[in-house]
Formats: sequence, C-alpha cells, structure tokens
Amino acid sequence: MSFLFDKVHQAVHQIGSDLKEQFSDHGQTQAAGEGEQQAQSSHVQDHDMHRFQSFAPQRIGNEVKWYVDGAGYMHAVSMALERARESIWIMDWWLSPELYLRRPPAQNEQYRVDRMLQAAAERGVKVNILIYKEVTQALTLSSAHTKHTLEKLHPNIAVFRHPDHLPDRQVLTSSFLSSIQNMKMTAANLTKLPGDALKAVYGMNGDTVLYWAHHEKLCLVDDHIAFMGGLDLCYGRWDSWQHSIADAHPGDLNKTVFPGQDFNNARILDFSDVAHWDQNKLDRRYNSRMGWSDMSISLMGPVVEDLRRHFAERWNFIYQEKYSSKNSADRYSPLHVSESRNGIVHHDYPSSPDAPLPEHMRERMMERWEESRERMDGFREQVRHHFPNSRHPPPPPPGMPCQIMRSCTKWSHGTDSTEHSIQNAYIEVIRNSHHFIYIENQFFITATGDSQRPIKNQIGSAIVERIVRAAREGEPYHVIVIMPAIPAFAGDLKSDEALGTREILELQYDSINRGGNSIMESIAREGIDPMQYIRFYNLRNYDRINSGGAMRDAEEQSGVSYDDARQDYDQRYGSQNNEYAQGGAYNNEDQQYGGGGQNNRFERYQEATQNIGSHSGLSSGQWDSVASCYMLNGEDIRNVPWEDGTTDEMDAFVSELLYVHSKLLIADDRVVICGSANLNDRSQLGDHDSEIAICIEDPREIDSYMAGRPWRATEFAASLRRLIFRKHLGLLPAQDVTRPDQNFEPIGVPNAYDWGSREDEAVIDPLSSDFSSLWNNTARNNTQAFERVFHPVPSDSVRNWKDYDEYFSRFFPSGKDAKEEKGKEPNKPSQWKLGHVVAEEFPGGVQEVKEVLSQIRGTLVEMPLLFLKEEDIAKEGLTLNAMTEEIYT
Repeated sequence: MSFLFDKVHQAVHQIGSDLKEQFSDHGQTQAAGEGEQQAQSSHVQDHDMHRFQSFAPQRIGNEVKWYVDGAGYMHAVSMALERARESIWIMDWWLSPELYLRRPPAQNEQYRVDRMLQAAAERGVKVNILIYKEVTQALTLSSAHTKHTLEKLHPNIAVFRHPDHLPDRQVLTSSFLSSIQNMKMTAANLTKLPGDALKAVYGMNGDTVLYWAHHEKLCLVDDHIAFMGGLDLCYGRWDSWQHSIADAHPGDLNKTVFPGQDFNNARILDFSDVAHWDQNKLDRRYNSRMGWSDMSISLMGPVVEDLRRHFAERWNFIYQEKYSSKNSADRYSPLHVSESRNGIVHHDYPSSPDAPLPEHMRERMMERWEESRERMDGFREQVRHHFPNSRHPPPPPPGMPCQIMRSCTKWSHGTDSTEHSIQNAYIEVIRNSHHFIYIENQFFITATGDSQRPIKNQIGSAIVERIVRAAREGEPYHVIVIMPAIPAFAGDLKSDEALGTREILELQYDSINRGGNSIMESIAREGIDPMQYIRFYNLRNYDRINSGGAMRDAEEQSGVSYDDARQDYDQRYGSQNNEYAQGGAYNNEDQQYGGGGQNNRFERYQEATQNIGSHSGLSSGQWDSVASCYMLNGEDIRNVPWEDGTTDEMDAFVSELLYVHSKLLIADDRVVICGSANLNDRSQLGDHDSEIAICIEDPREIDSYMAGRPWRATEFAASLRRLIFRKHLGLLPAQDVTRPDQNFEPIGVPNAYDWGSREDEAVIDPLSSDFSSLWNNTARNNTQAFERVFHPVPSDSVRNWKDYDEYFSRFFPSGKDAKEEKGKEPNKPSQWKLGHVVAEEFPGGVQEVKEVLSQIRGTLVEMPLLFLKEEDIAKEGLTLNAMTEEIYT
C-alpha cells in the first residue's frame, strides 16, 4: 500500500503542475479524456464543448467529503456557519428557520438555523438565500415564513423567493379565481381541472407553465467551502444511521431529538401550518416518525467557483426580474465578487452562463488550491500521529477531478437554451461502466426509447443498452437500485388523496417491469434474464415507543400527560429568542405560563421524572428507541426489557418505510454522481425542475475486487458505496450523535472508514456470490419478517384491490372507518393506527413478535414488483389528464 500511496502522491503532484500550466497558458482546465478536438483547443468558451454539455468544465485539484444521512452533514454545516466570516449563500427547495443542526435541541440551542444565521449576520457576514416559492394551494412549505422570519433578524440577511405564480389579468378578473381560492390542491382535485385552468393556477412565464420547482440544495461559505447533495436544511431531513422512528422520552423530555414539526410522518399527517413550527398534531405516544435516508457532500477547490458562479447567475437573474426597478436599498442587490485581496476589488460575476471564468477567479482558484495543499500536508502528519495503527494510508494532497452539471432553462435561470447535462452525465457514465452501477434515488421514472410517453428521459435506455452488451459479451455486470417503497406520502393508497402517488407508482412500474417497454421487458425481449443483471430494493425499519411503566409513573406523579408536557417542551425551544427558557412568558390557547412557574406542565413533568424508580433502563432513556437492535453489535430485541404502562408492548412496536431521498449513482467503485436531481423527467429534462449535481473521479486508487477478480477502485467511491451497503445490511453500529467523529467535520478533515474490517470485507465485491447471497438473503428475510408483523404495503402478496383490503385495509382502516374503530377500541392502536403490529397474527403474544423481529438485520427489503399487477393503479384515462401526467413524471 505504501507503494500505491507514493504513486498516487506523484500523480497528484503532477496534476498540480499541470493545473498551474493550464491556468497560466490557457486560463481554464481541460477535462482528461474528453477527446482530441477539446485537447487541441487552447480554452473552452462554449459550454457545448464541455463534457456532458455542461456549463462548467471538469476541474482538478479538489477535496471532496461524503456524509451519509443528515446528522453528520448538518453538524458539518453548523461548524462552517459558525466559522463564516465573509459570506453565506444558501439555495434550498425548503429551508426551515427553526431547524436544529445538532441534536438533542436542549443541549444545542445555539445551533438552530435562524440563530446561527443571525449570529453570522451580526459578525458582518452577508447572508444570501434562494428558496423555491411554492404554489400555496399545493404545498405547505411556507416560503413566506422563511423569508420574513430570517430577514427580520438582521439587514445582512436577504432572501429571494422564485418563481412568482401569478395568474394573468384575464384570470384575475374572472370568476374562476374566486372559485378555487378555498380549493385544496390535492392530486384528486388537480385532475378535475381542465388544462387551461391548471395553467392559470400556476401562472405563466413566457411559454412556460411554472409548476416546476427550484430543487437545488447548496450552501456556500466564505467563497471556498461548498455543501451540496440531497439534503435541504428543513424539517424531516435530520437523521442518523439507525434511523430511530420513536421519540418518546418519559424519563427526560430534554432527550427529545425531533422537536415540534420536525417529528413528522407525512403518511399519517402531512406538514401543516409550518409557520407555527411547534404546533405538531402528531402524538408521538402512538405514532412513529418517518425515517429519512439521504447523502450529501462538502467540497473545496476550483470546482467551488462554478457553484458560486451558478448561484450568482441565479441571484442576479431573479434580482433583475423582481427587484431592479424597486427601491430595495442594500438588502437586495446584485451579487459582486467583492474580493479585496492585495487591495484589488474585483468585478461582478459574468452575466452569461456560457462565459469563461474571469482572470481574478482563476487566480483565486489557484491560491486556494495552494492553500489546500499546504493544509493537507500538515493534516497528513496529524493523521499519522492520531491514527498510527490505521490500515489505510492517509490521503494524498487534494486532487480530485470534479465537474458540476445542472438542469436549467429560461424560466429558472434566464438562459437562452436548456441545459440537461445531469441526464447526459448519467447516460454516459452508465454506458461507459465496466461492471457495476449502484443507484439510490427518490424516484425511478425513465424510458427505454420513444414509446413511453409521457416519459422522455433516456437513462433507462442506457441501462438496457449496457446490460444487453454485457450479456452478449459474457461480461460480469450488475445494477442495484434502491428507492422508496412508496414514492410519495399517502397512507391509504385507495384514497382520492393518493391518486398522485398511484400515478407515480404506475409510472415507476412502467419504467421497471410493466407496460411493454420497461427495462426488464426490453432486456427479456433480447433473450436475457433481467433478474441476473438488475435488481430493485426498498428500505424499511421498526422501533418501539417507550410508552410503558416509566411514562405511566411520571404522568401519575406530575398530573400531566406526556403529550401536554411535550407541547410545552416545544414551546420552550421554539421561541425565536428563547425568552421562555430564560424566564420569559408565552401564551397559548388555554392559559399563560411563566418560566419556572408551578403551573408549567413541562417543569412539573420533569420534576416527577426525578422521583420515579428505575425501570430496567426504561426511565433512564436507554430503551427510548430500539433501532440499535438491528444494527451491528446491537442488543437482541428479545432481551430488551419492558414494563406495561400506558400501552401494551405489543402496541408499542411500530414500523414505517424508510424514505430514500438520495440522488446518487456510483459506477464501478470509481465514479460518483450526486446532487439534487431525481431520476425522473422533472429533474433530468432541464426545462422542468432546476437541479445541480457533481461528477467526482478520485485519482486515489485502492486494491479491491469485482466479480472475484482484482479491481482498481478509488477511495472516495469505494468507501461511500461500502458504508452505504453496510448501513442497509445492519453492518454498521448505531450512530451516537452526541459524540461526533471525523465524519461530522467539514471538508479539510477526511472521512473515517474502517478499511479491512470484517464488515468491510463482506461488501468489498458487489458482484461476488458471497455478497449476493448476503444481500439478497438479508432483503428476503427482512421482507418476510416485516410482512408478517406489520402487513405493510406495497407487498407482492397484494395483486389487486381485493387483496389490498384483505391484507391491509381491514387492519388499518382510514377516514370514517378509522374513527369508528378508534371509538370501539381506544387502547388498541393495532386496530386503527398505521404501522402498528397486526396483533391477531400472534396468538403467542409479544414474545412471538420479538422472535420474528430478532431476525431483522439492517433496513434492506425487496421491492414488490408484483404489487397491484392486476390493476390499472392510477385509472389512467378516467381521472388523469395529460398535464397532471407530465407533472408526475
């Protein structure tokens, strides 16, 4: 390995020399392997000449770091925000000012987004934020709350919302507008509107209907550190590797991890009135939250300048469109580079996205690359000192080639042409892959040709082409796809509110294995067994709500219900200035409480918890969640204690789909594409949702295996893929978010990964028979266990709506039926609460349930490809129109 390290070190050193020469001679880097024509060009000005037809070229000399799930990522963002001295630029689909970046909130009050941005602004940092301006009839993001809450904190904070959804004058003066003002814009109601009416609701910009969204997730700090990926800084995204979905803490409310509306399960109750973040109607004594599986990165180096350029172009475009003719003072103004190094104040960012980077930006990129290189040289010595027994060599100086891609067009970015370089990158990387593709994405809607209207993107075609080529040439090749079991949030898939979800399900199944032109059908027509080359999986987990003896005792001694005390807790940590926690006062609908007063339900409950006895770790909080039981070295669930209290243990167990939100592709353990783009038309076509992504190609090669043969993987891609696989298989320990490690740090501190461990070896070769057995057996065993205990849908045992009623609806009725059942059996959540144990399956009681749950490892489950196969899921042609179909793709 030392020989390998020396080779990589020499290669990166040479890259640095080449970078200097290219900047000196040509003013812009050239992407390696982009063809003879580009290599002969002195510099590239037209983005059509860049690889993937991106606005930005590939740039070398970058550092990149991965984060799996929100806990580590948001901790790193909080560190960067805390250190910011000049500027903070944030671009999000949704940004929640009250989001805590570190948990639990009671120990991290200063690390809430609004407080961190206010503190930065008071230090003189200029904060610029771009967020999506939602259609208020359709979404509950409350971007107006975000804007007004943050801007009132300090003049240095400016927030742009875009686009404006304004009906034209004819619609404004018609009776139509008043008729829809009180209309809830559900999927069912959308289908009742004619196409022209739907256009009127969303508004127009030229020829573009603005039902598309700004979907990027980006944070830029002090010009040189960038965070990007799938994670918005909003409610519902923070999570740990074990994805605990229970958050009741009867022994100490200050251990609450998900305060207010951040405790969310949209399949039961969607976000509502988020401007009042503490008004959460979801009772955590009986309901679970929905876990959130995601990933993001931080980076530093020349590629950050392309992200800054992209942000500045978007900001200035919106400024010209909305504010240039208004008296906007200093808060709203075009973005300038405003760089004052060596006494020189530089000029604006280029107005055209196709323009080359100015000289001052190229100089700054070189300065930062040199600074990064010096810093990493020093850090290598620190790593050797602190980790002398590490089986993996410390990283060489930074040198990762990276390229930014995006989806944008006139409505979103002011460009004259549409860019869909993310789709181009997906297609090219898949076609050029040697043996293996891993995709983890929130959606999977794609076409294999031109016969799957309304689906247009051709990523599916590239998958089919590559698999057929591999089969004919006898090459080992495999594709693994992980996606959510349900691609949106409807609880009962038969309800009118679930029509949009059913449409997306149908489009996904038509992309995968149905409809005549799907990926699997196209492969099978070539005489090839598709199951040998491509498989699809979902994620699911379980937990136990600690509503037993400890909660009963605390409620009895305090005279306060746990949920009332929890509501006061949310008020305590929800006030903007936290006046309540400091002895102030607040009002609710019933009465006024003074900080520390005897009538305070939170304080009364907390005092009572000091007097209750030990319940085998239940009152201490040790078993407030049992999610660690399916992780590495976790306790056997059969050994976890329980004392009956407000709920029977049988009804304390809950399960929910683990929502996959990542937008990730890894090829051959060498190339990584990640960002904000889903695998569907909305993200990939360019003229729909706006997106950004990055292609990362790490030069640091490591010894690995592929299909049982030696393979040269790269460190970044291999460590990321292996850690994700281990998490899904339960081969990682539960994450302790109160004890952050290297993976909670911003860029500059490398990722920690235990190379060569037994668990690492288990996932080293994604094409080996041993790995395939481990992966598929785990998925199958987990699927069978979950289906027996919780009867979740989708399921392969449900082929039609009659099966659906027998398997699911009779246990988990919705609407009026649910209220009637609840009235009959108020203490039996299993009869009416989604996600609870189907008790009648277990005549042997809760111990029988635990026997089944003890077989679960990790969160990996099979994707049910036969679900509702005998039905027209979305009733196409009866309730869906062409416009709503296009929205759902």
